[in-house]
Amino acid sequence: MSQVIDIYKALDELAPFSSQTAWDNSGVLVGSLSSKVKKIILTLDITYETAVEAYKIGADLVISHHPVIFSPLKRLDENNPAVVLSKHNITTICMHTNFDIANGGMNDILCEKLGLSPNEGEILNENDNIGRICCLSKPADVPTVAKWVKDALGCRIVRYNDAGREVSKVGICSGSGAEYFADALEKGCQLLITGDIKHHDFIDAHNAGISLIDAGHFYTENIFYDKLKAFLLGRFPELEIEVSRKNIDIVNVI
Repeated sequence: MSQVIDIYKALDELAPFSSQTAWDNSGVLVGSLSSKVKKIILTLDITYETAVEAYKIGADLVISHHPVIFSPLKRLDENNPAVVLSKHNITTICMHTNFDIANGGMNDILCEKLGLSPNEGEILNENDNIGRICCLSKPADVPTVAKWVKDALGCRIVRYNDAGREVSKVGICSGSGAEYFADALEKGCQLLITGDIKHHDFIDAHNAGISLIDAGHFYTENIFYDKLKAFLLGRFPELEIEVSRKNIDIVNVI
């Protein structure tokens, strides 16, 4: 029977945990490396609901993108997901920024979901080793690209500014990447696709002459399950792997 340490080592080959940013908290955050694993549940976020779901379906291991413990815990509340998982002896591995920057990781999956191929040798920001640069098969206006992104990712809403330039080259950054619009502009992009864009980011980008599409943090990252499941089953065919049904976009729009 597989142990957590076996799965951790495989994931470390895919996206080395040592490559995570200094402010991140990826790795085994709950439980033990020596625990035995028969069943895994995959999720983007670990909420109270997903933690309970893991317990109810008999999961031994949760693998998430966002860390279940990010800021220091000052009290062990019974509704805290990390406490729920620990109580039921469910180990948790979180793959955050190490998976964002990995070859074949989150940003490459996002490009694939959008039907784009990253330009070889071009990274959105070399210092952080984050993001991708892609070229469209044919130029398009920003509203057309925004609609295409919305449909491709299943977003309920998409926010964008239109700087008035036809788009042929695009910067891609999953999650929250508005800070990289200047990098995208410097590399000849007319558009940056990301999430979590603030009002002043839209204004600054618009004044600089580049368009931004905010497809949402959730929708630009809730896309990795098929790839990760296939990778794990290729290494550990005896495992049972499920995708969380409780992992949903909890933000409502009207």
